[in-house]
Formats: sequence, structure tokens, C-alpha cells
Amino acid sequence: MRRTMAAAGPEEALPALAQQLGLAARAERPSEASSGPGCLETVRRLTGLFREARPREMAEESMFQSLLKILTKASCEMELACKDSMELITLDTCLLLIAECFRCLRNACVRCAKNQDVMRNLGLIEVSVHLIQLLHGLEVEQESLLAALRCSLQFLGNLAAGNGDSQNSIWKCAFPNLFLFLIVTDRLLKCPELVKAMYAKLSNQERITLLELIMAKISEKNSMSSEEMAVLVNNAEFLASLFQEKCHDVLKLTSAANTEDEEAIVTIRILDVLCEMTSNNEQLEHLQTFPGLLETAVDTLRLTHLAGKQTANIFTASHSMTGEGEISHPAVGFKSHLIRLIGNLCYKNKENQDKVYRLDGIPLILDNCSIDDNNPFVNQWAVYAIRNLTEQNERNQEVIAQMEQQGLADNSILKNMGLEIEKRDENLILKSVRKTPTS
Repeated sequence: MRRTMAAAGPEEALPALAQQLGLAARAERPSEASSGPGCLETVRRLTGLFREARPREMAEESMFQSLLKILTKASCEMELACKDSMELITLDTCLLLIAECFRCLRNACVRCAKNQDVMRNLGLIEVSVHLIQLLHGLEVEQESLLAALRCSLQFLGNLAAGNGDSQNSIWKCAFPNLFLFLIVTDRLLKCPELVKAMYAKLSNQERITLLELIMAKISEKNSMSSEEMAVLVNNAEFLASLFQEKCHDVLKLTSAANTEDEEAIVTIRILDVLCEMTSNNEQLEHLQTFPGLLETAVDTLRLTHLAGKQTANIFTASHSMTGEGEISHPAVGFKSHLIRLIGNLCYKNKENQDKVYRLDGIPLILDNCSIDDNNPFVNQWAVYAIRNLTEQNERNQEVIAQMEQQGLADNSILKNMGLEIEKRDENLILKSVRKTPTS
């Protein structure tokens, strides 16, 4: 009994689908192809097949040549659409096919260097970048247009993943014009793999610009969709890994000669973004469990605090800010933000509270409670961090209480933080001070 294509295995289905795709690629116009005998359905079946590794490995170059032809003809049709008003029905049909072609290509190059190389050598990067620019020029509000843009970027992201040659080719084609467009419209941020690939190619000044745009995006009060949140979490983990890798660069700023060090400034901006990200509950949950991030924050605070005590530099506590002093220094507020990040990561998280205890981070935070012109609001962030470290954590409360009893923690500092020590039976309890209303 003969099996249908739908019931056939990948080895049997792939050649037949490739043949059908070749026929569709010969159509004069993509819109005609998509309304022809099952072209869109053929691409959809290939998209489904390429979700598995075996079909991806079996794919032949001719299949990608067919997809290239369809997309090349689509470019011509989009150019006409930009010049002349195109019927919305015809345009929508063409956009659906473009989106599905990019989905197919996106799936085909997942963890498959062979296909990545074939696509790059065929010129699919150039055609894709050109199409993205054309799609951006369409002045229509259609879901099919957004889908085509989204899938095209996902394709470039997967093509770049783990492939240096493809990253270089995308960079040459996309920078600066398309890259700047992608940043400004937030579309780049919605493709984490492309963010990683592009970030590696950026200059430090360009990285600072990108980080500031990310900061502006996550600071928006508008609610995000679950898809946008998932993408942002992926970017958050990427930035957390960058911070862990580059955090010690900030120590270069102890030298007055290095105040313009761009690598250090990039790291400071990454910390700013992480602080903002961990102020959002959904992103916080992921970063609280990110391996090594809390340890890195505590370790960096310890190193900068020690550096400030060894010699007079930007990490030394200052109480004599004058006019145009160090206020313009890029590291102003760095220790404040480290304490803020530690406090965020410990929010209602017993495991992280205990981790800071084991790292001996509580005395370190208390030692940074005094007013410091080089770290505005450090006292407030220290109060916040201590509250998060001691909330429903008796051991951490006891640590601070014992420090005060032994004279290691200044009781006036604790009072300024709204805390006091109370002895109950044989135990010392840290509790909030009830403030008397003032007239």
C-alpha cells in the first residue's frame, strides 16, 4: 500500500518536497507561486521537517537555491509595492510566503554549520538584508508584515549563531544603516542570537549606545507580551554573562589616567541595565538563579571597596564634593549599583540571602553605609539590601546583631537605616524602629 507524503518519513518526504519547491521557484511572481498548487503548504511542510536534526543534515543545496529564487522574486515584488500601491490581498499573500520561507531557512540552520555555510555562499544574507529594508519601507499595518520582519531577523540570528564567517558577512551587509534601524525600532532586541552576534562586532562606543537603548526599552512602563518578556530574559542572561566576564575592567578606573577607559564604561553600563532588569519580578526570577552572578557582584564590591581604601581614587568614600569635582567620573555610583544589584538578587530569596552570608557580604555592605559623594544614595541602597538580606532570615539578623554588640557595626548607622537591636532571652534580634511622627 502506497503511503502519502504526510505519512512518509523524512528521507522519503524531503526529495518530493524539494521537487515541488523547485517547480514553485520557477513561477514568475511569488504571489502567483503562493496561490499556485500548494507552494505555501510545501514550504510549511519543509519548515516542520527542519525542526528535527536528521532532515536538516539531509537537505541539499538545490532546496536552498529554490528558496533563494522565491525570496529574490519577492524582493522585486516588494520594490514594486513600495513604488505603487499594491492590492492588500496580493501583498498579504506575498508576505505570508516570505515569512514562511524565512521560517524554513531559520529552522534549517539550527546547529547545522553545513547549511549555514551553504546559505551564506549562495548569497542569502544579502537578499535577506535587502528584503528587510524593503519590508521596513512598506507603510502598511499588517500582521503578515510583522511576521515577515520577525522571521527574517530570527533567520539571520540562527545563521550567525556559532558561525564566525556568517557573523562577518551579516556585519558587512547590515552595518551601519540596517543595524541602526534595527536598534531604533527595537527589532534587534527581539532576536537574542543576532544581538550576541552583532555585539561581538560593535566598538565600545556602539556597545554603550546599544546598552542605553536596552535600558530605555526595559524602563518603559508599558506591559510586555510573554514573547517579548522571554526574549528580554534571554538578553538579560547574555548581559549577566558579559558582566561576569568583564567586571574587573572597572578596577582600571582607580588610575586617573584611565578615566576614559571604554571597556570599563561598557561594564558600568551593563551593571546599570542589570539593576533595572532585576527591578522587574519576571526578569528577576531568572537572574536570581543565574550561575555566579551574585558571587560576582559581591566579589566586585569587595575589590572596589578594598581598592578605595588602599589609595585615594574614585572608589574611596568622599565627603567633600565641590562643584565640578569627580561628579562627571564614569564610575560615580558604581558601588551603589553593586549594592542595589545584590539587594535585588536577595529579594525574597533565602538561597541568595544565605549565599551572601557565606561570602561574608553582610559586613561589606554595612561598611558601605556612610554618606559617600562618589556613590549617591549608597546609604539608601544599603538599607534596602540589608532589609532584603534579613527578611525572614534569623541567621543574617543575628550576624548584624552580634556585629553591633561587638562594636563592629556602628549602632548609629543601624538607627539611620531604621533598624535597632533588641535582646530577647539570650538572643539578639534585629528589628525595624517605629518612628515617632513629627509635627
